Amino acid sequence: MLDLDRLRALHAIAEHGSVSAAAEVLHVTTSAVSQQVAKLERETGQKLLERNGRGVRLTDAAELLVGHAHRILSLVERAQADLEAHRGAVVGELSLGAFPTAARGLVPSALARLRREHPQLRVRLHEYDPADSIALVARGDLDLAIVQDWSNQPFVAPHGLCKGAICDDIADVALPADHPLAARDFVELRELAADPWISSAGTVCFDWLTHTLRIGDSEPRIDHMAYEYATQLALVAVGLGVAILPRLGRGDVPPGVRVIPLRPSLTRRVYAIWREEAARRPGIRAAVAAVRAVSPADPGELGPRPDARGAGEGAHGGG
Repeated sequence: MLDLDRLRALHAIAEHGSVSAAAEVLHVTTSAVSQQVAKLERETGQKLLERNGRGVRLTDAAELLVGHAHRILSLVERAQADLEAHRGAVVGELSLGAFPTAARGLVPSALARLRREHPQLRVRLHEYDPADSIALVARGDLDLAIVQDWSNQPFVAPHGLCKGAICDDIADVALPADHPLAARDFVELRELAADPWISSAGTVCFDWLTHTLRIGDSEPRIDHMAYEYATQLALVAVGLGVAILPRLGRGDVPPGVRVIPLRPSLTRRVYAIWREEAARRPGIRAAVAAVRAVSPADPGELGPRPDARGAGEGAHGGG
């Protein structure tokens, strides 16, 4: 009979590309992974790994076995979820990924709520960009993730993943206090098309900004890249550009910055995602419910309304 731990080791090598990467994901040593594969080779009577330069590659037999291993491990996860659901207890461990502003603006209150209501559930938080979280949930490295999309770039859950809406988050624009439009109650994005922008490369927000400005026949001039919102705001404060600033996880805005709503309003939707096989796990259901419970029904409640003195958002985390 094939051993599940050995199948899991081979599957991890196939998913992550090397023995060392598999060991890191499985939280064991590289020697332990190699031993598991060696035992699986003896068990099957087939060579499963071959040297390939400084690394390894899967043999044809291993590729065949990995296909079965994926289905077997998915069935095992589904069986564990069904057993947990049958028992009904919210216990065990749950790994949660969240993008920076959600990790700051939603997750702490949700984790505190979970600790009060389900003290036997241990949740471990990891901060990731949504694109990384999606891949990690799909591979089984995360149980649950908080991700986002923007109004003109909807998020489609990959095959095998479920999603549930958490809340909508409004974004404003941060301008230097002496900007010609800084005294306005709201501005339109097209009015800022020629301004220098400050953004964070490789994020959903950056993709949205460039895509939206190009639709309006404007090639965005992005002068500065900074991942943390606190850095972006510091650059805005000294007049080096303007920036998009979501309200989720909003903190203090430094002097010299005016935060103004956009018209039409710019929103992003925040989602939770998890694997279909784990959908019945009480821990996942409880975690999603907790995040929803701490999310304001009114997106405007995610941050204070900005005023001319710069009250509004800030804080770090470009996502």
